[in-house]
Amino acid sequence: MLEQIHQHCISLFERAEVQFQCWQHEPILDFATDARLAEALGWQAAPTKSLFLRCRDGRHALLLTHRDSRLDSRRVKALLGSRPSLCSDEEMSEVTGCLPGAVCPFALPAHIPLLVDPALLSHDELMFTPGLPEWTFAFASTRLPALLNALPNPVSWLPDDDQSGEAA
Repeated sequence: MLEQIHQHCISLFERAEVQFQCWQHEPILDFATDARLAEALGWQAAPTKSLFLRCRDGRHALLLTHRDSRLDSRRVKALLGSRPSLCSDEEMSEVTGCLPGAVCPFALPAHIPLLVDPALLSHDELMFTPGLPEWTFAFASTRLPALLNALPNPVSWLPDDDQSGEAA
């Protein structure tokens, strides 16, 4: 399954005509390994984080944001209409086929909405795990909309913080 996710990402980048760099390395399943490898390999791209969410109404969604960002439930609820929480590792793996710590944002089942933090566009390049935790891809952030437009999933950008309405 992880190899299929990896190949799906490569195909997506080719279809969307988005150039990318890739590195093969020891598996990254936690922030400590990620930070150590980033320093050793000289990565300059902004690391992304894919938070797999479960809404109170039972739906799932994925929030693509910067690694150092936190879940803003209020902003997500403004889009989904239901309060989100982080999904358990077991449920996330069952639904996505991904490993905990290596959720691929671009290979979700088509019915799962992808929520995107617009702050990602403030970085020159973005990095993510394409399914296999021993691989990292990086691409120009200006090409993120092209990738998102090539997905079958519903895609929404998080509202600005002052437009999200209710408190968390």
